Amino acid sequence: MVIEYLNTMGLLYTKAKIFHFKEKIDSLPKNKKTILAPIHIRIKPTNVCNHNCSYCSYRKDGLQLGQDMSQKDFIPKEKMIEILEDLNEMDVKALTFSGGGEPFCYPYLMEAVKFLIKTNIKFASLTNGSRLTGELARLFAAYATWLRISIDGWDDASYSFYRKAAKGEFARVMKNIEDFKKLKGNCYLGISLIIDTHNASHVYDMIKRFKEIGVNSVKASGCVVSDSGSQNNAYHKPIFNAVKDQIQRAMSDFSSAKFEIFDAYHELDEKFKKSYTWCPYLQILPIIGADLNIYPCQDKAYNLKEGLIGSIKKQRFKDFWYSDKNKFFKINPKHHCNHHCVANLKNEMIMEYLDADDTHLCFV
Repeated sequence: MVIEYLNTMGLLYTKAKIFHFKEKIDSLPKNKKTILAPIHIRIKPTNVCNHNCSYCSYRKDGLQLGQDMSQKDFIPKEKMIEILEDLNEMDVKALTFSGGGEPFCYPYLMEAVKFLIKTNIKFASLTNGSRLTGELARLFAAYATWLRISIDGWDDASYSFYRKAAKGEFARVMKNIEDFKKLKGNCYLGISLIIDTHNASHVYDMIKRFKEIGVNSVKASGCVVSDSGSQNNAYHKPIFNAVKDQIQRAMSDFSSAKFEIFDAYHELDEKFKKSYTWCPYLQILPIIGADLNIYPCQDKAYNLKEGLIGSIKKQRFKDFWYSDKNKFFKINPKHHCNHHCVANLKNEMIMEYLDADDTHLCFV
């Protein structure tokens, strides 16, 4: 059933997307003079959030991610429009709003979306879904490429436990999801199911319910509890096999041409160990923080000591981006990034591509 879906819709989560942008890949190494625009930008418009998730890596003590984040930061409206003007002029292909905070808490999200609608930039957002209502919901349904809603609880009590949210918040989010699907736009609606020891026995039933309310996909992944891969694996080990069994049963029972289940629940060592000394993906998918600093990735955001590439507080993004290329090589992943990294396997693929021996290249 999964193969049927993938053949119908194509691979949404493939790590090979970047290889459709050969000119960009070939421009990445330091010895290449050309600096090309990023393919995709993440903007964290605000660090304000109306939920307080117990596992949030940006707020959890002891994690390197978010260690220098100020929850009061947000991008001023005029600066946001300036950034979007630059991205449009640079021919950036895609933009995702994310946190930090909750993007739908950003007071100027409406203005940003209305600007993007007039460009060729595809846009999307991560969200908790609590404010997915009204005109913003209609605009996202009609014009956004995708939305992904993070969910952990399986009922009002568990949802409030995770997020310290008000009573009835889970029911409101589920209703927002159902109402959003009734808008019948082109926006692909996914769920990010965050798995830990509390909801591990509910995974199958949660996926079943998400399908029943009409979402397009569920991505199942484990919460990150440490900067150490082995410590994360130890945390998930008691529940690992039971969770994998539920995901596999759900894929067998529920996957279809209209509903995808993506299994991202796996041991985390592969995302922690780095064998390379520069990061290709920071030139492909950089982060603009609510503090107007530029970071290499969502796993390094708001880490000023090891993650700061530069600032656009006093300059335009396009001027920052096309200046000295050396700034892209400040970070040595082998030294600075011994923690969770969603781009690690993609970086390894790019490195293998770039390191292929030209003499033997045609012996495919």
